Amino acid sequence: MTRSALFLGIDIGTSGVRAVAVDPDLKVSAIARAEFGTDDVIRRDPSVWHQALGECLAELCQKVDPTDFTALSVDGTSGTILALDGKHEPIGSALMYNDAVGDQRILGEITANAPRESAAHGASSALARAIMLQECSGVARIVHQADWIAERLAGHPVPSDESNALKSGYDPVARQWPEWIKATSLQMDLLPEVVPTGTVIAKTSGAFGLPSGISIVAGMTDGCASFLATGANRPGDGVTALGTTMTLKLLSDGPLFAPEYGIYSHRIGDLWLAGGASNSGGGALLDHFTPDEIRGLSGQIDPESPCELDYYPLRAPGERFPIDDPTLPSRETPRPIDDAEFLKGLLTGIARIEALGYQRLSELGAPSLASIRSVGGGANNPVWARIRHNLLGVPAEPVLAGEAAFGSALVARGAMI
Repeated sequence: MTRSALFLGIDIGTSGVRAVAVDPDLKVSAIARAEFGTDDVIRRDPSVWHQALGECLAELCQKVDPTDFTALSVDGTSGTILALDGKHEPIGSALMYNDAVGDQRILGEITANAPRESAAHGASSALARAIMLQECSGVARIVHQADWIAERLAGHPVPSDESNALKSGYDPVARQWPEWIKATSLQMDLLPEVVPTGTVIAKTSGAFGLPSGISIVAGMTDGCASFLATGANRPGDGVTALGTTMTLKLLSDGPLFAPEYGIYSHRIGDLWLAGGASNSGGGALLDHFTPDEIRGLSGQIDPESPCELDYYPLRAPGERFPIDDPTLPSRETPRPIDDAEFLKGLLTGIARIEALGYQRLSELGAPSLASIRSVGGGANNPVWARIRHNLLGVPAEPVLAGEAAFGSALVARGAMI
C-alpha cells in the first residue's frame, strides 16, 4: 500500500450524502456533503440519492486526486429498502427505515413464523416493507439503500451485507436467509445475496467521475458505521450516544439477542455489535433547564462528591432498557432547593442508568465494558463526563471521528490490509 492511497467512505443518511477520504494513517484528506432537501417525499426518491451522490463525489474529487482511491465502502440507513425492475431501475419511491407497516396480515405472518430474537419483528420491520414492495408491478429484486448505491457505482447488481440485511430477516449466526421466511408471503428469490461486511464485492465502473477499477467493499448500516468511526474496534469497547435519549452500543466477540430489552446484534466480520436504548437522556434534563442553564449550573457542581439523590429521569412513564417496564414512572424527587444540586442528581441518575445498561449487556452475555467513548450533545459536558467516569470505572477514550462516512472508509481500508 502506497502512502498516496486513499480510502473512500460514503454515507447515505436521512438528510443527505456524506463522503470522506482517509489515508492509510487514518488522517482525513477531504470531506464533501450534498443535501437531499427537507421534503419527506424527496428523501424517499432514489433519483435524489443518485443526484446528491454525484454532487458529493464531484466536490470530493476537486479536493483530492480520485486516482488515489484504492477502495470504497457505502453505508445506508438501517432498514431502508426499494424495489427494482428487470433493468435494475427503481420502481417508485423507497420505503424508509421509519416507514411503519400497518397491514396486520403482513405483521401477523412475521409474528407467527420469525424466531423471537429476529430483528424482523414489528411495524418498522424491513421484511414487512419488503412484503409490501413485492406487490409493485414489474418488481424483479428488492435491495437495501446501501446495496443500490454500491451497484450504481459498479454498474451492475452487487451482494448486500450482513448488517443491512439484519432487519430484513437475515440470520447472522447461520449466515443465510432463514427457511422460516418461506412461510411468509415474500418471494425469497427477490432478496439479495448476502456477504460479510468487509468483502470486496465489485469494482467501480467509472461512474460519478470516479476512475474504474476501485474496489467496492460490502458495507453496513449508518449506525454501525458511526460506531466504528469513533475508533472502537475491540470486544468490550462501548460507545454511549447522549442525545435526547441515551443509546449504548458494545462490541462483542459473540452475538447477543434479548428482544425483551430491544437488543439484537449486527455482525461486523467476526465481531458483533449489540446495544440498547434508554428513554432517559438529555430530553429529561431539558424538561427542567435550558441548555444555557445546564452549562451555568454545571460549573457549580463538584463531580467528585457523592450524590445521595436516587433519580431515574424519564420524560414520560415507560422504559425498555436497561429495565423492561412499560409503566416505569420517572423518579425525580425529592427536589433540593439548590438547582445545581438538583441538576447533579439528574446527571448522576442518567449516569447510573448508563452503568446499569452496560452491566445488563454483560449479564446477557456480552463482555464487560473495557472502555467508553461518548458522542452526542451531552458528551460535551465535562462535569457529566467526570460523574460518568467515576461510575463506569473504565478509561474514557477520545472519539476518532463523528462522521459515519469515516467508519465506512475504515471498512474499505480494512479490506485492503
